[in-house]
Amino acid sequence: MNDSQLFSRSSGFTLLELLIVIALVAIFASVGIPSFQYVTYSNRMSSEVNSLLAEMQYARAEAVKEGQPITVCASSNPTSANPSCSGSASWNQGWIVFVDANGNQTVDTGEQILLQQPAFTSTDTFVGGGNVDAVTFNREGFLAAYAGSTQVTLPLAITLHSTPLNSQWTRCLALTFAGLPSTIRPGASSPTTCT
Repeated sequence: MNDSQLFSRSSGFTLLELLIVIALVAIFASVGIPSFQYVTYSNRMSSEVNSLLAEMQYARAEAVKEGQPITVCASSNPTSANPSCSGSASWNQGWIVFVDANGNQTVDTGEQILLQQPAFTSTDTFVGGGNVDAVTFNREGFLAAYAGSTQVTLPLAITLHSTPLNSQWTRCLALTFAGLPSTIRPGASSPTTCT
């Protein structure tokens, strides 16, 4: 047997080798894909709740700096030329931050829009507990008012749920009377419960 015959006989894969490789890839994929899905969902949820957290902190700081009420409210038209508060507790539709000189939680003529957050691109829901749809910080940075259709106790929570619903991805934004916003995970009991 010469060298060229040996080389041609040893090149390529056998059917058994190919099946082993396919089985290993399937095992690794079955282990890795659920972990990757958790990471992507968790990161998206954290990003969504942190965007409202940052804008609540900004509104509170602006209220203190400007010495006048600043309101953050859910909006169904946050990126339009004339955005308004929606009166809906669905924060996933977007929100606006504006100077609310008279503290009525309505964008009146001459009141400056500070920030506009567009609707989520995902199908996640972000709903205010007690149907809270607006929050106003006074010039001391305290929570001056919050609007909702039912009686709300402080601290209040705005809850972010994934679609499909999975409690391990749920996040809440909590607001205390002192106006301090924070994010909490399910099972937390301080400053409020997150479910």
